[in-house]
Amino acid sequence: MSITSKTSPLAQLSGTIVLAGAGKMGGALLTGWLAQGLDGCNVAVLEPAPSDDIAALTERGVRFNAAPQDLGTVDALVIAVKPQMFREAAAQLKAYVSPSTLVVSIMAGITVSALQDACGGAVVRAMPNTPAAIGRGITVGVAAAEVSAGQRSTADALLRATGAVEWVDDEQLIDAVTAVSGSGPAYVFLLAEELARAGVEAGLPEQLAMKLARATVAGSGELLHRSELDAATLRKNVTSPNGTTAAALDVLMADDGLRPLMIRAVAAAKQRSEELAK
Repeated sequence: MSITSKTSPLAQLSGTIVLAGAGKMGGALLTGWLAQGLDGCNVAVLEPAPSDDIAALTERGVRFNAAPQDLGTVDALVIAVKPQMFREAAAQLKAYVSPSTLVVSIMAGITVSALQDACGGAVVRAMPNTPAAIGRGITVGVAAAEVSAGQRSTADALLRATGAVEWVDDEQLIDAVTAVSGSGPAYVFLLAEELARAGVEAGLPEQLAMKLARATVAGSGELLHRSELDAATLRKNVTSPNGTTAAALDVLMADDGLRPLMIRAVAAAKQRSEELAK
């Protein structure tokens, strides 16, 4: 359903959506909103150094670095700045927020209470991931108690412009979400790197090894996306008894194989997300 439908939460907004930060994730959100039909005249972007592609959106009515008094009612403030920059930016952002403003943060490690103290408003904390750039991201959100059902629907529509959205009630789960899906694309890209490197070690030309690894990871991901089967079943479907895949999986699934390594990696990412909140 298009967000310009009369039943869409975004279509009901009479005020402005302010996007703070138009880097990779913020830019993906912005282009997603516009691609789905949101009027650029309803969007204001706070970004001191926008890319050429983002700056060109002025032709669609998007305003850049407008003062709060020039925007009228701000229905939603979406914060997509780097977490390390938030405390410095918070004083400026607070001027755009009224008690009724929906504040949606996609910053890793910044808690709901920190957002409430710094900016006010009705806060939703969310964690997207980089496949949002092609509309295939997944985001997990948690809403503060004062967020209304209508505001949560608006937040869902804003976030869904770049892919799927899931909601949790326990904010403590967001650190684990960050470690699994937020950081997860990097783990997959590393798998492609190392699969190619292993192919070179096995005798393949480097360019061919990289092409094979890239296509295999991308194709397998697409199969997983489209299939109704779970990952374990898909893996078993590739694995003939005593065959080549089984020999490789004996290594990857050994006691010192991929499972304990992945558990340690996700735990390290979760710990770092918790540290960012302090």
